[in-house]
Amino acid sequence: MADFRDDAICIRHWDWSETSQTVSLLTREHGVLRAVAKGAKREKGSFSGGIELLTRGDVIAIVKPNTSLATLTSWDLAENFPVLRTSLKAHNAGMYMADLVGHLVHEGDAHPLLFDEMLVQLRRLGRADALDAVLRFQWAALCEAGYRPVLDRDARTNEPLERSDVLCFSPRFGGFVNTGEAGDRLQTWRVRAETLDQLRRLGAGSADEVVSGAAVDRAARLLAAYVREILGRDLPSLRALFGADLAVLPVLPR
Repeated sequence: MADFRDDAICIRHWDWSETSQTVSLLTREHGVLRAVAKGAKREKGSFSGGIELLTRGDVIAIVKPNTSLATLTSWDLAENFPVLRTSLKAHNAGMYMADLVGHLVHEGDAHPLLFDEMLVQLRRLGRADALDAVLRFQWAALCEAGYRPVLDRDARTNEPLERSDVLCFSPRFGGFVNTGEAGDRLQTWRVRAETLDQLRRLGAGSADEVVSGAAVDRAARLLAAYVREILGRDLPSLRALFGADLAVLPVLPR
C-alpha cells in the first residue's frame, strides 16, 4: 500500500452513492488515476464539498496492489475555470480535452508536460478562441501519446516532402505523404499547405505564431479526424464541439 499527494484535474466523475463519488483524474506526477472518494459529497469533510468535472485540486490518494480503484483521502479545490460554466463553446472544448486524455493516455503513465499543457489551455479558454486552445492541446496529447504527426518528410517513404498548395495526410502512416497514385491507394486526405504550416509552428514550439481563424479551424479538424482514426471511433464530445459541420471532418472507409 502506498499513498501520495499530487496536483490533479478531474476528467470524469460518477456518483457512487448519495455521499460518495468515483473519479478519473489526470495527476501531474502519476498520470491518469481512477479512484473512489468516500464521503466526497458531504458538506463537511476532506473534499471541498465534492469533486467537480474540469476542476483542479490538491489530492491525496492511497493505491493498493491488485485493485483497479485507488482511494482518495483528500481533495482540496485549487482552481475551477469559471469560463467553462459561462460559455458553451469553452465547455465543449474542455470536455473534448478531457476525452482526449481519457482515451489516449494509459492509467499510471506520468505525463507532466501534458498536465501542464491542459492547465494552460483550460486557462486560455477564457481569453482565446476555443478551437485555438483545442488545436494546441490536441498537438500536445498526440505527441505525449506517441502519435506525433510526421511533418517534415514523407511519412511512408521518408523522402523529402513535395511542396504544393494541396498536400496529402495519411492517418495510416501518421503524417503527410507525397501525392500521386501511391498516395491515392493509401486513402489520404487532401489538406491545404497552410494547415501544414500551422502544425509546423506548433511542432517548432512557435505557438505564439499560430494564426487564428479558418486556418486554425482546419488544423484542429485534421487532428480531430486523426484522433478518430487512431481510436477507431468518435470521442463522445466530438460532435458537440464541431457541431453541424462535423461532416467536414475526413472519414475513411472501414
